[in-house]
Amino acid sequence: MPLRPDLAVIADLILPEARVLDLGCGEGDLLAHLQTQKQVNGYGLDVDAANIRTCLQKGVNVIEQDLDEGLDNFESNSFDMVVMTETLQSVRAPDHLLQEMLRIGEECIVTFPNFGHWRCRMQLATLGRMPVSSHIPHSWFNTPNIHLCTFKDFEQLCADLSLRIIERRVVDQRYSERPFADWLPNLLGPIAFYRLGRRGAA
Repeated sequence: MPLRPDLAVIADLILPEARVLDLGCGEGDLLAHLQTQKQVNGYGLDVDAANIRTCLQKGVNVIEQDLDEGLDNFESNSFDMVVMTETLQSVRAPDHLLQEMLRIGEECIVTFPNFGHWRCRMQLATLGRMPVSSHIPHSWFNTPNIHLCTFKDFEQLCADLSLRIIERRVVDQRYSERPFADWLPNLLGPIAFYRLGRRGAA
């Protein structure tokens, strides 16, 4: 079965034989692919019992853990890469979690929807209502997104936390890269993939 497009973008950013931790790993598709195709040593975290069972059936190492409870059970520098896919906006303390990701990992990959995208701005300006779109599909009353941010917000947070942005890939709703989106990413990019490292690292 082909890898989901967003997970394929992440897989492309991970080196062979890396030690990988996937936060909110779901059914373990990314780790299963990386174990087969890149021989990674991977672990996933998830809170959903059905997801955990599916991970185990696929041979993926998985731990039941709530991200809001922190990552204190992992030693510093335990992983080469820590991954979190479209979850940052739904955790209680995204700033602390980012710091923890780069405490236990040499690098991390974070993806999230951009609430500064032109469609979101247009809905607010013309309808006066909170945006709903293919990449932000929930209504205001049932959304899991408790910390809404734009790419500019996120990049400012990285600067404030002294986190280094190694790479940014801006994609459309189908997770395809579009050159024009890099011209005005905060306006034209619905979703971004950020690869981060510690400030001052080589």
